[in-house]
Amino acid sequence: QVQLVESGGGLVQAGGSLRLSCAASGFTFSSYYMAWFRQAPGKEREFVTAILWSGGWTSYADSVKGRFTISRDNAKNTVYLQMDNLKPEDTAVYYCAAGRWTYDHGMDYWGKGTLVTVSS
Repeated sequence: QVQLVESGGGLVQAGGSLRLSCAASGFTFSSYYMAWFRQAPGKEREFVTAILWSGGWTSYADSVKGRFTISRDNAKNTVYLQMDNLKPEDTAVYYCAAGRWTYDHGMDYWGKGTLVTVSS
C-alpha cells in the first residue's frame, strides 16, 4: 500500500537548521509532484514547497523563500526539505504529500507528519 513516512523533525533554536526526509513507497514516485505542507497549532494547513517529478521545477511559499530548499532523489524514492535560518513561526507539524497532477492542493497521498519546534 501507499506510504509516506516523514522523519527529521525535532526541537531547534531560532536561526538553526533541520533537514526533513520523506520516504515513499507503493506508487510510482518518479511520476508525482512531491510537496511539503505544514500546520501550526490553531491554524489551517498551508502549502510550503513542491518539486516536479524531474526535480527541474520548484515552488515555495513566500514565507520560506530563501530559507527552505526542497529536493528529491528518485532512485531512493525520497524527498527532502532543508530548513535553514528557522524562526519560531516555522513551528508546525510538517507533512509530506504526493500529487499526480497537482502540487499545492488536492494531493493524492499524505504522510502522518513530523513535528518541528523552533524555540526563540
